[in-house]
Amino acid sequence: MILRKARIKDVETIHALISHYAAQGLMLARPRGMMYEFIRDFTVAEENGKVIAAGALHILWEDLAEIRALAVDPEYTKRGIGRGLVETFVKESWDLGIPKVFSLTYQQVFFEKCGFAEVSKDILPHKVWKECIECPKFPNCDESAVLLNLDFSAKTT
Repeated sequence: MILRKARIKDVETIHALISHYAAQGLMLARPRGMMYEFIRDFTVAEENGKVIAAGALHILWEDLAEIRALAVDPEYTKRGIGRGLVETFVKESWDLGIPKVFSLTYQQVFFEKCGFAEVSKDILPHKVWKECIECPKFPNCDESAVLLNLDFSAKTT
């Protein structure tokens, strides 16, 4: 399995993965156009030429990034692929010097296993909510907010 940045040809597969879980109420649906617009945010896991997982790291501000749209093909769950994507996004945040990574999720336990902690959505800046206005659940969001603070005190570069 390899992790790589998504390509335009991956959009339909990414959309199908997200739609599969959204239909079960396990994550929010995402419009196909969002995937094209933010294709550079996405990373995919590929095995034998097949995209088996995807997720995105979206930069919101100098100190804040969001992991969003994380989905693993049901045939490939419980293999650490989701965790591998999260670790990739955390490393990317580290490399960019972004100290806080959050997610709005229905999969709080998964993120807690990856080192995130639940936080009140009220602590997130207003810019987080700009895309939420389009969500049918707005303003009554029922996702949990999880946050990981990166410790840059030991960072040498």
